[in-house]
Parts: sequence; structure tokens; C-alpha cells
Amino acid sequence: MGATCWAPGPGAAGRFAALLAELVRLAPDPAAVPTLVPSPPWAAWDHPGLGLWPPPDDRDGSLDDHPGPAWLDRVAAAVRERLAGLRLPPVVGHADWASQNLRWHGGRPLAVHDWDSAVAQPEAVVAGLAAAVWPAAGGPAEAATVQQTAEFLAAYEQARGRPWTSVERQACWAAGLWVRAFNAKKERLDGGGPQLDRLAGEVAERAARAGLTI
Repeated sequence: MGATCWAPGPGAAGRFAALLAELVRLAPDPAAVPTLVPSPPWAAWDHPGLGLWPPPDDRDGSLDDHPGPAWLDRVAAAVRERLAGLRLPPVVGHADWASQNLRWHGGRPLAVHDWDSAVAQPEAVVAGLAAAVWPAAGGPAEAATVQQTAEFLAAYEQARGRPWTSVERQACWAAGLWVRAFNAKKERLDGGGPQLDRLAGEVAERAARAGLTI
């Protein structure tokens, strides 16, 4: 039996979450490694640019040159404001914790790829980014449902051995909104697409769980 992406199903969120929690636990302190700043764009809510959006990672041009839809830009602005107010220590983590970047053998983790996605961000942000995208295996519009996100965050909480605070829990959902909004915004350059459509149907609940008013 060869190494495979893990097919989402019963217990999959727990496996993905526990492995990420173990990675964070074993990772060195951010101060002990070369700088991991800036984060890749899909995790760069704290980018230093003057505009709302960071430069896209897979195309030329500026996302700020293509305003709208208005609700999506409001989400990005609200997330940036919320996460900028965090006073949580950074950890070293992986910002593209999606199925396409992990390999399993017989239900056990075998390899993690895409290490240029390493970041130094608060643990709640690392977990929240992963929780929003972990089932994605490379197909169009693949991402976590709201329920799959909640399952991942609950499993991560258990794996790390201490509950999220209310501030951390909202930060998890806000970080997940950032990566989903960034992917949707890139589709806006092409006139729309499945990521944008999916987020439009979930944004109200995700924003509410993040404590955001949009």
C-alpha cells in the first residue's frame, strides 16, 4: 500500500489536528530559528503593505486593484483588525496544512511537504488556518466545511492538552476566514469561482464564531 493523501471521513479531523499540535509542540522557539517573516500571502494578514491585501502568490498584479465584492473586503479588514490586537506569543507552525501536503501510510503519518509554508504566528492562528483548509487535496473549492473546521479545532484543543480561551477561539476562526477570503479574492480577479461561492454561503457563521461584525 503506497502513501496517500488522507480521505476526509470519521476521525480524519482528529488525525490532522493531533499531528499539527505535535509539530507545534516539537518545533523550536521562533527566536531560535532564522526569521519566518513575512508569512506566505494566504497567511499574511499582518503583511506590511499599504493596501488591504498582500500580493497574490500565484499571479501578477495587485488584489487591491480589483475591489469587491464589498462583503469580502469587509471580512479581510475585520480579520486584520482582530488579529492585530492579539497579544499571544508566536510558535513555529505550518501554514498550508492541507491534505495535499500530507502523506499517510496505513492511517499513520508518513511525510509533510511544502515547508516553505513554515510561519511564526500565534498557535491559535496556526490552528485556525489549518482548520479552514485541512481536507483540501488539490481540487477546485476543496476546503473545510464549518462543521469540519469546528471538529478540527476541538481535536486540536484536546491534543494540546488545554482548552482554547475565548480570545484564542475567536482568533482561530478569524485566521481561517483570512485564508478562505484570500483564496476567494484571487478568484475575484477571474470573475468569480467556487471558492468565492462557498465562502459567501459560510461567511456569516464563520464571522460570528470569530466575533466579527461585517
